[in-house]
Amino acid sequence: MKRLLIAAILAVLGLESALACTNLIVGKKASADGSVMCTYNCDGFGFSGSLFYSPAGKHAPGEQITVNGWGPVHKGRYVKQVEYTYNVVGLMNEKQLTIVETTFDGRLELVNEDGLLDYFTLMRLALQRSTTAREAIKCMAELVEEYGYNSSGESITVCDPNEAWIMEIIGKGPKRNGAVWVALRIPDDCICAHANLSRIRQFPLESGKSISSKNFGRINDPEVECVYAADVISFAREKGFFNGKDEEFSFRDAYCPIDFENVRYADARVWSFFRHHYSQEEMDKYLPYINGDFDVCDHLPLWIKPDKPLSLRDLQQDMRDHYEGTPLDMTSDMTAGPWGMPVRPLPMHYKDSDSLDYFRERPIATQQSGFTMTCQMRSWLPNDVGGVTWFNCDDANMVAYVPLYCCITKVPACFRPENNPRNEFSFESAFWMNNWVANMVYPRYSMMIGDLRKAQNELEDYYFADQDKVLAAIKDMNPTKRQDYLNNKSIAYAEKMMQRWDQLAKYLIVRYNDLVVRKIGKDGKFVRWGYDTPGYNQQFIDAIKPSTGERYQLKEVIERRER
Repeated sequence: MKRLLIAAILAVLGLESALACTNLIVGKKASADGSVMCTYNCDGFGFSGSLFYSPAGKHAPGEQITVNGWGPVHKGRYVKQVEYTYNVVGLMNEKQLTIVETTFDGRLELVNEDGLLDYFTLMRLALQRSTTAREAIKCMAELVEEYGYNSSGESITVCDPNEAWIMEIIGKGPKRNGAVWVALRIPDDCICAHANLSRIRQFPLESGKSISSKNFGRINDPEVECVYAADVISFAREKGFFNGKDEEFSFRDAYCPIDFENVRYADARVWSFFRHHYSQEEMDKYLPYINGDFDVCDHLPLWIKPDKPLSLRDLQQDMRDHYEGTPLDMTSDMTAGPWGMPVRPLPMHYKDSDSLDYFRERPIATQQSGFTMTCQMRSWLPNDVGGVTWFNCDDANMVAYVPLYCCITKVPACFRPENNPRNEFSFESAFWMNNWVANMVYPRYSMMIGDLRKAQNELEDYYFADQDKVLAAIKDMNPTKRQDYLNNKSIAYAEKMMQRWDQLAKYLIVRYNDLVVRKIGKDGKFVRWGYDTPGYNQQFIDAIKPSTGERYQLKEVIERRER
C-alpha cells in the first residue's frame, strides 16, 4: 500500500513524465571517430518535449536561486549560487559535459518528500557548475547532502569528451538528507546502457582505483575509476537490505530488487542494444534472464566490448529499436495488427475474457517520448563545436535528429517551451509536427514507414554531410563570430526539419487517404484516378480464421469445400 501511495504522489507531481527512459553509452575507444557518446529517450505520456536552455553568467557573492522542481513546494527555500555558471543547451554544457538519466524507482520507501532537489534539478545544477564528469559526480553528491534529495532511484549517465560514467543514486527516506550512491567509470573500449533498472551490482571497495566520498580529494586522480557514498553499504545494513560481507554487496540487489516485470520492461532494452553490437549467439544466452528465469541467470553484463566501433548513426538507429529480428520482435505477430505496427497502447498489463493476464513489450523506441537526443563529445575539437546534441521532440523512430551545438545561445523556435504547448496543437511546435506525422504512420506502419524513412534519411544525410563544411567554415573565425555562425546553423537545421515534416505530413494525407495508396506517375506526381489496395499483411490474414471462424469466408469457397 505504501508503494502504491508513493507512486500515486509521484504521478500527481508530474514525475510520470520521465519514469520510462533509455540511455545508451559509448566510450571513446568504442566509437568509430574517438568521440564519447550517449543518448536519451525521455519517455512519458502527458508532456510535450522542448529544449532546456540556461545561459552562462557571473553571480554576486551571497546570491541564491529559487528551486522549483517536481517535488513538493518548498516556499522560501533556495540553493546558494556559485560564482560562475556555464551555458547549458539541452543536457550538455559549453564544456561538452553531458548528463542524462533513467529512473529505476527501487525502494520507494527511501523517497524523502522533504528533500529540496529532484533528479532533474540536480542534473541541471551540476551542468551549470561543472566542467568534467568527475566534477559533476562530486557536485551532485554534495548538493544532495546539503539540500536533500526527493526523487526515487536514478541511474545517471555522466560524460565529458574523455570519459563516460554511470552513477546510481537513491535517497535515505523521510526526513533524512543525503543519498546513497555509486559511480563507475565505463572502460573506454566498452559500451553500456541503462533503462529503468539499476545496473550496478558489485563494485571495488576503497583501493587505489576506488574511493569513498570521504576521499573526494582524489576525485580527479585519473587512476580512480569508482567512487561511492561512504555509507552505501552500512545504510543498507541499517535498513535490513543486506547482511553479507562488504565485498559481496550489490547496489542493485539492495536498493532495486529485480522481478520479471522490471527485467522484461527495462533490461530487455539493454539486451537488445548489446545484441546489435556483440555476438547474437552469446547475447541470446541471456534470454532466460529476460524471460524471468533468474535461477539460470540473474543479470546482464554492466558493459561489453563491441565487435566493432560504433558510429553516431549506429547509435541513432539503436534508439529506434523495437526488438526487430529478435525473439521479442514487436512487428512479427498478430499483436502488430494488419500493418506490422511496432507500438502498443497502454496499459502494460491486460486480461482476456478468461481473466488470463498478459503484458506488452516495452522497447527502446516508444510513442510516448517527449524528446530524444544523441550526444557527441569530441576531445580533439574546440568545445564550442566539439559538443553536439542531436535533438528532436517525440519518438526517436519517427523523427530526424537535428544537430545543435553546445555553445549556442539562441534556441531554435520550434524547440522552445513556449512553442510546444501540452494541450494545444501548433504548427510552430516540433513536438506537434512530429506527432502529426507519427500518428498518421503508426496504424498503417508497414504501408507508410518507407515515406517517413525517405524524409528522415534525407535530412540526416544532409546534416551529417554538412558537418565537415561547418568545421572548415569556423576554422579562422574568432569566438564571437563562431558562436553567431553556430547559432545560425542550428536554427537553420531546425527550420529545415520543420519544413520537410510539414511537406511530409501533407504528402501522407494525400497519398494514403481512405486506406488506399494513391499511385505516382513517372513525373513523380500523383495520378488523378489510380490507386492500389494493399490490404492486410499475411500474418494478420492467417489470424482471422482462429478468431472469427467462417464468418468472412466466401460462401462459394465453403460450398466447394463441402462438395
